[in-house]
This record gives sequence, structure tokens and C-alpha cells, in this order.
Amino acid sequence: MEKRSYRLSDLSRLLDVPFKGDGTVVIDGVGPLETAGPTQLSFLANPKYRPQLDRSRAGAVIVDPSVEDVSRPMLISANPYWTMAKAAQLFYDPPPLDPGIHATAVVSPEASVASDAALGPWVYVGPGASIGSGSRLYGLTYVGRGVRIGRDCLIYPHVSLLDGCRLGDRVIIHSGTVIGSDGFGFAQDAQGRSTKIPQTGIVQIDDDVEIGANCTVDRATFGKTWIQEGVKIDNLVQIAHNVTIGPHSIIVAQVGIAGSVTLGSHVILGGQVGIAGHLTVGDRVRIAAKSAISHSVEPGQDLMGVPAMPQRQWMRHYAAWLRLPRWQQEMASLKERVRQLEETLARTQTPTEDASHGNEC
Repeated sequence: MEKRSYRLSDLSRLLDVPFKGDGTVVIDGVGPLETAGPTQLSFLANPKYRPQLDRSRAGAVIVDPSVEDVSRPMLISANPYWTMAKAAQLFYDPPPLDPGIHATAVVSPEASVASDAALGPWVYVGPGASIGSGSRLYGLTYVGRGVRIGRDCLIYPHVSLLDGCRLGDRVIIHSGTVIGSDGFGFAQDAQGRSTKIPQTGIVQIDDDVEIGANCTVDRATFGKTWIQEGVKIDNLVQIAHNVTIGPHSIIVAQVGIAGSVTLGSHVILGGQVGIAGHLTVGDRVRIAAKSAISHSVEPGQDLMGVPAMPQRQWMRHYAAWLRLPRWQQEMASLKERVRQLEETLARTQTPTEDASHGNEC
């Protein structure tokens, strides 16, 4: 693959940010401040790393407008980290896979595959499935009956897209993920014996969603499990039947979301968060790692803990918990002082009582 390079002035135009300094500097990659070389672009997203910027060998840097006294070519961005991400995309291509259908792939005659789509070795495409222009399906991907895949999707090896599921455009799904497995639906009789509820719905994944490796997204019992536009999901996440995840939410590794949960837009779930079924989590809620959500959450809250509570409340509880050993010692000391006072009081009261009995006689 031919290495790409751009003049800084070209990057300025492509990234829609202004530049300062020599616009003819040639950039052929992106790297961190401490290791970037003279032909690479780096960035300063946190002011505390300013000393690294001064020592860096990077040919050009992305900085906030407030950063001054930089003696090298710059791209000026109000969000350097975002601009770095967009710049890195200009130098990256996914693993190579030539357009066309590999000789070992099995494609139903009833399926539709765009002429410029790419199907790798041992891909299976079932009847009624459709694969859009520019999409790439790497080896051993399974595409079930009636699955619809949009344009420019990347489906990495060993992904299973089961019957009827729908993917929008530019969806990325990493290895080992299963989309459309049965939801966990069972009914029990009086003896506690389980009988399966057929899971007849689908999974719908909208445009620009990325799902990590070894995730499971269950099909709906009825209707659809719905992952909306721009959602980003990390590895090892379980999403149960009839869940809806709102636009541009972020789900970090090992999260478990039970059935019929609705997440609003721009929700952030830290690693290993668990959400009980049939709850609603409002827009822009942020939930810290390992928290357990057992009730619906109003928009805009920051929660943490087991059970989860507002962050400030949890911090007060945590501070109190740290004091428990000291309080335990203080309590033991107070109990001992009370015991001693009671003994002293008992000794001082006895003569008085005897004297009063003598006077009566």
C-alpha cells in the first residue's frame, strides 16, 4: 500500500482548520508528542503536556488557539483531539480486501451484492440478503437470510449477522460479534419449568455505528432492538432484546443492558455497568464504571456506585466509609469511658445510700 503524504496547507483545507507557519511542510503520518518524527503531525490536547511539545521532534502540531510561542508549523483547532482523529483517518486504510467475491464464498442466487463490494474467503450470504456499495466482509462472516447491509460497511472476520437484521451505512463490526441472536425470553409454569418465547423481531443498526469484538446484540422478541446513529460500543458488551440506544451514545467494555431498556442520546456507560430491564436512561446521562442501575434515570445526571446514586452523594458516602475504622475505634473508646463513668458513679452513690438508711433508723 502506497504511503500517503500531504502538505500542511492541504491538511488545513481537508480538516477545515487554519494553519500557521510553513504550509509546504510534508506530513506522512500522525504520532504522539514524545515519539513523532519530523514528517509526522502531533497534537497537544492537554496543557499539562506542554513541556513535551517543546521537546517534540514533530514536523507540525495541532494546538488550541490559546497556545502561544510554538516555534513550528501548526494547525489551530478548538478541539485538537478531534482534529487529530480526523487527520489520522487520512493516513489509514482498513486491511486490504479486493472488490469482488472470493472463490470460496457462498452467495445465494437470491442475494444482492454490489459490484464494488468485497467478500473474503468463506463468507456466507443467505437468500434475500443485500450488501451495499463499497462494503467489505472479511473471511468467515455469516450473513443470514434477508439481512441488509448498507454502503461502505466494514464487517471483520467471524462476525455473524443473523436473519433479518439491518445495517445502515459506514457501520463497523469487529471480529466475533453476533448480531441478532435470540433474546433471552422464557415463560415458566407453576412447577418452574421454562418454555421458550419465540424471538421474532430484528436488530436495526443505523449509520456510523461501530461495535467492538465479541459483543452480542439480541434480536427483539417483537419489533426491533435498535442501535441508533453514531453509537460506539466497546468489546464484550451484551445488549438484550428490545433495547434502544440513542444517537451518539458510548458503551464501554463489559456493559450488560437487560431487555427493553431505553437509553437517550449521548449517554456514556463506563466499563461493567449493569442496567436492569425495562428502565429509561435520559439524554446525556453519564454512569461510572461498575455501577448498577436499578431505577430509571432523569436526563443530565452523573451516577456511580452499587446501587447507583448521584456522583456527589456517592462521594459523600465513600468519604464516610473511609472513616468507619476511625469511628469504630472512637466508639470503642467511648463505650469504655461510659463503662468507667458508670462504675465511678456506682461507687460514689453507695455510701450516700447507706447513710440515708442509717438516719431512718
